[in-house]
Amino acid sequence: MGRAFEYRKARKMKRWGHMARVFTKLGKEIEIAVKAGGSDPSSNTRLRILMQNAKAENMPKENVERAIKRATEKDASDYKEMVYEGYGPHGVAFLVETATDNTNRTVANVRMYFNKCGGTLGNSGSVAFMFEHKCTFKFVAAAGVDPEELELDMIDLGVDEFYAEEDGITVYAPYESFGAIQKWLEDKGFEIVSGESVRIPTDQKDLSAEEREAVEKLIEKLEEDEDVVNVYHAMKEGDEE
Repeated sequence: MGRAFEYRKARKMKRWGHMARVFTKLGKEIEIAVKAGGSDPSSNTRLRILMQNAKAENMPKENVERAIKRATEKDASDYKEMVYEGYGPHGVAFLVETATDNTNRTVANVRMYFNKCGGTLGNSGSVAFMFEHKCTFKFVAAAGVDPEELELDMIDLGVDEFYAEEDGITVYAPYESFGAIQKWLEDKGFEIVSGESVRIPTDQKDLSAEEREAVEKLIEKLEEDEDVVNVYHAMKEGDEE
């Protein structure tokens, strides 16, 4: 236990430096959720979680409201969620999650980034097996709840990593448990701070500073693309992060 938590913590520190991009991508995810399940968060569980995620990222309320409104308009973009796989420089595995209204444009751009940075875009399934698809929730339990008993209850739900911190509890579980965990937390009346899908590499490559620079160039190119929602890779994070 601990690998998913440390990996996610390093990635989170990097994300905090790119708030505008985080807001854009959260807005797109909110639009997808609204088109799929409606604009009422009380009956749309995915929207409810995304609104909590937006709050946790300090995304302005008006940005969230605009995203919901855009999704309900007649000419709203029809976004599709696509995952691309490939190898970056020095054989580092990549998974790229996108939300796009033009798959031809997105795959062309993603392929170009890989090619320009010395990587190769692969076929579906070429690297997915190298990542564990997990869900993670951060929540605040009700006062008086025993963390040890809570952990045992959540293990029964599939949770395999559990961390009690001063500002809340963070858990990780197989992605298939997402819905069951969300419902259980809501039924208990616990405050869900955030909940999301993550992909954790089963093994990470330790590279030299020069090699890391080449991989980070590809990461930066991908993250700058507005169609890209998340970039996951199997490069070991440096000590500075």
